[in-house]
Amino acid sequence: MAPRVLVSDELSETAVQIFRDRGVEVDFQPQLGKDKEKLAAIIGNYDGLAIRSATKATEKLIAAATNLKVIGRAGIGVDNVDIPAASRRGIIVMNTPFGNSITTAEHAIALMFAVARQLPQADTSTQAGKWEKSKFMGVEITGKTLGVIGAGNIGGIVCARAIGLKMHVLAYDPFLSKERAEEMGVTKVELDELLAQADFITLHVPMTDKTRGILNREALAKTKPGVRIINCARGGLVDEHALADAIKSGHVAGAGFDVFEVEPATESPLFGLPNVVCTPHLGASTTEAQENVALQVAEQMSDYLVKGAVSNAINMPSITAEEAPLLKPFIRLADVLGAFVGQVTESAIKEIEILYDGATAGMNTKALTSAALAGLIRAQVADVNMVSAPVMIKEKGIILSEVKRDKSGVFDGYIKLTVTTENQTRSVAGTVFSDGKPRFIQIKDINLDADVGNHMVYITNTDVPGMIGFIGMTLGDAGVNIANFQLGRHNAGADAIALLYVDGAVSEDVLDKLRANPAIRAAKPLVFNVD
Repeated sequence: MAPRVLVSDELSETAVQIFRDRGVEVDFQPQLGKDKEKLAAIIGNYDGLAIRSATKATEKLIAAATNLKVIGRAGIGVDNVDIPAASRRGIIVMNTPFGNSITTAEHAIALMFAVARQLPQADTSTQAGKWEKSKFMGVEITGKTLGVIGAGNIGGIVCARAIGLKMHVLAYDPFLSKERAEEMGVTKVELDELLAQADFITLHVPMTDKTRGILNREALAKTKPGVRIINCARGGLVDEHALADAIKSGHVAGAGFDVFEVEPATESPLFGLPNVVCTPHLGASTTEAQENVALQVAEQMSDYLVKGAVSNAINMPSITAEEAPLLKPFIRLADVLGAFVGQVTESAIKEIEILYDGATAGMNTKALTSAALAGLIRAQVADVNMVSAPVMIKEKGIILSEVKRDKSGVFDGYIKLTVTTENQTRSVAGTVFSDGKPRFIQIKDINLDADVGNHMVYITNTDVPGMIGFIGMTLGDAGVNIANFQLGRHNAGADAIALLYVDGAVSEDVLDKLRANPAIRAAKPLVFNVD
């Protein structure tokens, strides 16, 4: 059955056609996002939800989306999506961070010019029949210092445009390296230095707990007298009341705002102030940008639903369409290793370590780790997946670490999962052979080579004579057919393991007969999905 996508906001017909061309059934209802009740009533019928800003993917809506696998936001902002709720439900949330980058950057530059030359006020005055040349004395852009808070995708474009305007650019961004700053032609500084030196300040950071109110009353007091402030990023980054006071006092010469703390902004402390230019969140409002983000979200969602490729996901490691088929067997391997440990571990997990050896170290290990965690948790939570598993691990306070190393053994690459509980340490390693199937190569540091079947029995015992015969006879008497088995041990008379590939589920009564042997310490049934 073809995957189904609901488009509940305005999206171009070209984007809708992309879904259809790629084998996705699409239901185009661009006004539905405004009707919360109706949307909630039908959302359970869809695998994907494509939205802009009108649809609010709240926790309540997500709870009703019983089949939903992906939410695609045509645009960069995902404020209208409850990402934690989506992650807990295993729903991938995608955005399109690059489709409107140029448009938003250009709008910031346009607002900077408008504020520098008081263009809207001069236009209003002139069209009113006045001729007030002396009233609208502006300042030049050339030679001025621009402070860019956030030098990522959009901020980086603003930096490039400003340099082209012969401005000196200061950039504050904790993630910007000195090397990258030099490549961009900007000076990397701390926030206080930027505030003190900048003639213009423009913000290009997401809204987070750390960035909320980044230009508050205290920060604004540190700015250079006569500074002009531009915000095309997110409302709430600047304290509007504090900024209004700074403008009234003359400390701040002007401001250009496209975003506000409350939107739609029908009122704001900034409205009506001299030399303040306000626009109704137009950063992405160009024909080119709207088309770009619509096409991009349709492509991304289709690639995921049809091919398993993940791009621009907020809560999931990216998997390109090219690497998806190559990564798939190793994702299955990671899931199997996690499922093995999850089914044989009974006490609370404290730490998880995942070792990537050889070729696996160069793969998309974030995706592999997510798969291993999903397999691990599935024994307790049936509907966990690669999106929700990392969230659950974090919420439980479990320590997670990844280790990568060069090839160290006979295998080109393998994955080893080690789990530390309150009582013991469990470890299992596996690899993928040329047939693309996962194989166990080590359990409890005991080497072996075992296929992975849908139904298996894992036995740990003291190495004593007669165990093979006892296990085979007990299962045979119960009508359980052994398709394959692997044995391993450390030394004669020490710890030993047996991994049996059987044709079907083994009952607890049969397992109890195995456990009755004093040499057998544990006999556990294992179930894997390897078809």
